[in-house]
Amino acid sequence: MEDLRGRDSGRKKRPGAELEPLLSADQETGSAPPSPSAAAPPTTASPAATPPPSPSSKNAPPSGPASTPLQCCPPAPDRLIARCCHGGAKMAALAYNLGKREINQHFSVRNAKLLALSAALLLTACHAASRAYSRGDDMCGYLISSGRFLGENVWQPYSCMMHNYKSSDGKSCLANRRIAFVGDSRIRQLFYAFVKILDPHIKEEGIKHENIPFREKSKNIQVDFLWYPEVNTSMKQYFLSLSESPAKPDVIVAGAATWSIKINNGSAESLSQYKVNLTDIEPVLGKLSESSDVYWVLQDPVNEQLLSESRKIITNVRIDAYNEAAATILNGTNRRSRSKVKIFSVSRLISEETIEQSLDGLHVPETSRNIDAMILMNAYCNRIMKPIDGSCCQPTPPLTIIQKLAVCFFTLSIVAYVAITVIQRSKHRKSRMCTDLESGEEKKPATATPAASTLEVALFSVCKLGLIMGYFYFCDRANLYMKENKFYTHSSFFIPIIYILVLGVFYNESTKETKLLNREQTDEWKGWMQLVILIYHISGASSFLPVYMHVRVLVAAYLFQTGYGHFSYFWLKGDYGLYRVAQVLFRLNFLVVVLCIVMDRPYQFYYFVPLVTFWFMVIYASMALWPQITQKKANANYLWHVGLMLKLSFLLLCIYVLSCSQGSFENIFSLWPVSKLFELNGRVYEWWFRWSLDRYAVFYGMLFAFTYLALQKQQVLHEGKGDPLFTTRVSNVLLFASVVSFLTYSIWASSCKNKTDCNAMHPSVSVVQILAFVLIRNIPGYARSVYSSFFAWFGKISLELFICQYHIWLAADTKGILVLIPGSPALNIIISTFIFVCAAHEISNITNDLAQICVPKESSALFKRLLCITAFFFTLLILSSLQH
Repeated sequence: MEDLRGRDSGRKKRPGAELEPLLSADQETGSAPPSPSAAAPPTTASPAATPPPSPSSKNAPPSGPASTPLQCCPPAPDRLIARCCHGGAKMAALAYNLGKREINQHFSVRNAKLLALSAALLLTACHAASRAYSRGDDMCGYLISSGRFLGENVWQPYSCMMHNYKSSDGKSCLANRRIAFVGDSRIRQLFYAFVKILDPHIKEEGIKHENIPFREKSKNIQVDFLWYPEVNTSMKQYFLSLSESPAKPDVIVAGAATWSIKINNGSAESLSQYKVNLTDIEPVLGKLSESSDVYWVLQDPVNEQLLSESRKIITNVRIDAYNEAAATILNGTNRRSRSKVKIFSVSRLISEETIEQSLDGLHVPETSRNIDAMILMNAYCNRIMKPIDGSCCQPTPPLTIIQKLAVCFFTLSIVAYVAITVIQRSKHRKSRMCTDLESGEEKKPATATPAASTLEVALFSVCKLGLIMGYFYFCDRANLYMKENKFYTHSSFFIPIIYILVLGVFYNESTKETKLLNREQTDEWKGWMQLVILIYHISGASSFLPVYMHVRVLVAAYLFQTGYGHFSYFWLKGDYGLYRVAQVLFRLNFLVVVLCIVMDRPYQFYYFVPLVTFWFMVIYASMALWPQITQKKANANYLWHVGLMLKLSFLLLCIYVLSCSQGSFENIFSLWPVSKLFELNGRVYEWWFRWSLDRYAVFYGMLFAFTYLALQKQQVLHEGKGDPLFTTRVSNVLLFASVVSFLTYSIWASSCKNKTDCNAMHPSVSVVQILAFVLIRNIPGYARSVYSSFFAWFGKISLELFICQYHIWLAADTKGILVLIPGSPALNIIISTFIFVCAAHEISNITNDLAQICVPKESSALFKRLLCITAFFFTLLILSSLQH
């Protein structure tokens, strides 16, 4: 037994060590990734629903709890049984190790990524085939025909996102346009719901069985209701007059049937006459549909128990017969139909869920008609207004000049890499091992196969990046994949949080060192915060204020780590060289710059990266400008500590002054070309909001780092394994105060009633919970001695996870959810999460490989590269100005 244990312990490596990717920007610098953005509702599963790819000997995943010595079975009276038990334990240990080795051999990170690539290619092919077969370039068919309720009064169309139009949006869309509603009292209800989007204060007045006009004079909008309760000659004559009129309506919404059922007692003859009349009208509607959007609204079901005696004849069976006749004659359900009349059948699905709320059994409740009106608004206005969160009926945007150049660049890179690979293999084939004709033995060639050149490594990395960027584009720009709106429920947020917490606690390991905020611990901290933020985004939890306030603390904690890490580096090492700065800036910004090009988004859109980049430059300037103060210099002369405190005080004063003057702040960052980095939708307000929300977090991190390193230098702290951070009495007092402070902040954040007021207090008080967490996590010696390898694995790619989620996990620039597997939310979240995590991990590796190539250590080479990068950005700036 002892021999077996000795062999196992000799082989054992620190779990997760081989899995760690090369240092990413945020690890290299001590900063951390991203933050939350306000979002709304979604799915039932969690971002961490799929554990991280489990690896092989080359890439080992976080392994389970630290192993304990094998224990034999309890001794039994019979010696034979005891020996049998002892042998069984040895066999079990051996089988476990062999099985683990076998699993790791076949399921490595590399294999996981190949599986993710295969899944992405297969799903892309399936969605492309589905789109070509069933919907072509028009996604409106799903909007007006299918969907489901996510919650009370929240309708989700199948495959796309529906924008919630306000009065100003609706007026802008319908300016100088005319809409006609033609039909019975149910169409009149829809008419009123539609015009209430434009004017929420309008009242349902006027004679019911008459025409009703609506005019919005400021935008020259005309919306009319025409009373034609039956499909008869009168309705046909009206449509004929419209078809011959030079001023045709832009949108026509028509429908009728219940009156025909009622006045004809539901006879079969009335249904036959309905078919004849509708057949006569169909060519006229078809002609109108060539210049107008024409919708025929199918009849909603009725609540037969609530119908009055005069309406009892209107049954759901008869309504179904009339709907079937209309759909067959107008043939709108067939995508290859000649007729362009669109069957508006989604209202029936909506009413089936809400008709029990009807007051008279015939007319649908207000919630149903409001949803119907919003669907109509999306069907017409989305292609005009192009809202980010309204993917229904939006065409694929054309490629910009910069995007076309990016496609050419990636294509040429792939061709060049393939050509170089073929040439290298051809050379290798000629120099491969040959057989000695005399001895029959194999001989190696005189020279070994050379390692891959820098050019090959660069081309291979760019090729991989090009494939990943293609997936990004298809997910969030090409309308290839489906998207859905978010919908928040408490279970969709808290259940995944509990799930990842259990996984994080289970995968725990001993740390290499037990210092406060050691590397494993900060990776763990970033990892669990990033997973919480991911769940926050996909669940739309920003609509729940207590969760929003706690996530704001996580963002502040990332920036706190940024200040702590960068200050510690400069203070201890005094390295202010250009190489260090260039490496940090490249690692932080590489992915975002590529996405700005491929996805046609401004730099400020990925707001956390500009935020961390800005604060890194502030820290660098604060420490590098004269006088440059380091710990070594301060130890020689205590007055340098005073000089550093003066520097920090001046930094705090600058932050405070800028925070008190929004106008001055915006004037500074509105100067060209700086404005190109910080503008969003032509304004720098978003940058001001993001900067001011956590403006003191970096300063708190710097101050904490200075205090900690000073105490460490004075040997006030006890950072040995298992030792409390301070003396036992002081540790107990601080631990109690930290727990109270942590809970007090949570109670305050949970009791927030107004987001604006709470945001105003957040910059000053968020440090309370951050410091409380740091002390709770580090005061007990046993807590500093362990870390979660599960969370740390995610922490190493946290920056990439935050940025990638914008387009390949969420959708519509974080406003919605990407749907790879329609109809199965749980399976969809598992598959999309798996591909998302693998892509983020690979991008982290690509960034590190290219950082070594693009940012060399040699000064002259680095200077030349920086000149090339500067020229590249000015070219982008010029092209961006031309295309906009």
